[in-house]
Amino acid sequence: MKNILLIFIFLFSFSISHAQQCTNEEMKLYNMMMQYRKERGLPLIPFSKSLTKVAQTHVKDLMENYDHDKACNMHSWSSKGNWTTCCYTRDHANASCMWSKPSELSTYQGYGYEIAHWSSDEATALSALEGWKSSSGHHALIINEGMWNRAWGAVGVGINGNYAVIWFGHETDSEK
Repeated sequence: MKNILLIFIFLFSFSISHAQQCTNEEMKLYNMMMQYRKERGLPLIPFSKSLTKVAQTHVKDLMENYDHDKACNMHSWSSKGNWTTCCYTRDHANASCMWSKPSELSTYQGYGYEIAHWSSDEATALSALEGWKSSSGHHALIINEGMWNRAWGAVGVGINGNYAVIWFGHETDSEK
């Protein structure tokens, strides 16, 4: 009986910590992506609290401040937060301003690489993953192809309103 109680307490505390970290839709996105990778014979990517913090911060910034009519794409960050402004242009000339966001906003000690999704309806795990799977550049990050053939050590997710993002990093996340 004591062992069953201890197992229940562990599972309950694990659920609470994840619930505080992610929404159900965000966990669904993480789980769907891991299932997709598993089906392709790829290893699971450890969930990262730090990269999820960056992802959640970014989708909130996108939802509140992003202007689709400007030269800066969805990997950009506005001037309306506690971070360095970043205009990520289509020619990737200023890509490092995005890659450095994890170390700027969290304890993550490495570059981060983001895929972003926008939907005219509310973004969902399914709409985001299906959109990325149908885009060769985004799909390559998910399945470690081409220039992304090095294994991912951490991944974080964020969904807010019309936006969903996933942040990938090569280094593992020290924040458990």
